[in-house]
Amino acid sequence: MKKLVFLALSLLTIISCKEKSDEPAKRILADSSGNINQLSVVMDNSLWEGQVGDALRDNLAAPVEGLPQDEPLFSLSQIPPNTFTGFVRRSRIYLKVEKGNDSLAIVKDQYATPQTGIIITGQSQEQIIERINASSDSIIDVLKATEIKEKQRRIGKSPESDEELEEAFGVSMKFPTAYRYAAQEDDFIWIRKEIPKGLMEILVYEVPLSTIDKDSSVIANIVKMRDSIGEKYIPGPVEGSYMITEEAFAPYLFETKIDGHFAYETRGTWEVNNAYMAGPFVNYAIRDEENDRYLIAEGFIFRPASSKRDHVFELDAILKTLKFNKS
Repeated sequence: MKKLVFLALSLLTIISCKEKSDEPAKRILADSSGNINQLSVVMDNSLWEGQVGDALRDNLAAPVEGLPQDEPLFSLSQIPPNTFTGFVRRSRIYLKVEKGNDSLAIVKDQYATPQTGIIITGQSQEQIIERINASSDSIIDVLKATEIKEKQRRIGKSPESDEELEEAFGVSMKFPTAYRYAAQEDDFIWIRKEIPKGLMEILVYEVPLSTIDKDSSVIANIVKMRDSIGEKYIPGPVEGSYMITEEAFAPYLFETKIDGHFAYETRGTWEVNNAYMAGPFVNYAIRDEENDRYLIAEGFIFRPASSKRDHVFELDAILKTLKFNKS
């Protein structure tokens, strides 16, 4: 009897070991690397220097909308396929161009984590160019989502208290301890971060729904709203001066969502009347019907004669963490 029990246990052990050995081993991936908005482009030199490369540059290195000077959506770094190995493959975002059937694939965490890869294939250069042009908006959205998520992860490592926002507006928002509260009133909060040769600013305030919805001219209503807030709260260096929306160029207007709420996204340039000060801004007017208001979350930058893309991107990532507290 003991021998039978021993044999049965031995058989179970063998079966168990066999089952475990049949399970696929989970890969241990290295952490991805790279600066924010740095896109590795994996393709042959001849393609990069020709029309395929031109198509990628025209679409993925196009100027960012709303900046006072041209800066590319992504900083492109070309890598020949035979050198896309080892540490180089740990780029957080990359795009590969290969010969094959016409297709576009999104690959997640293939060589590192977090990582997003875009694989574009075609039988000819013309087919590849058509695919790039037809899919550029989707490609940009996917890559930007990856970079926003990564920026928010970094922001979350050392968060500042958002208790004031919760008390004033019933919302939360994640921003780093490098920012400080610069001013606060009943319906207005100003948050600031000092940077070399400039400042990064965040404003949060609320206005009645009728402020923007009163007629069909949404962009005009948002500009009027911004200018009235600038006159009331954002003084310039000269007596009587204050921040306004730049009059020479109309801002860009989009529709989006923040925490599931409909929002108007406005991007453009601010200036100070009667003073030589200006810079880019991004403004989200978030519709909150339950409280009969638009909650406004805006970021703007003052950094003359310097690049501003990545600073606007940081502000954008912060503003998109805004969430309404559940009642």
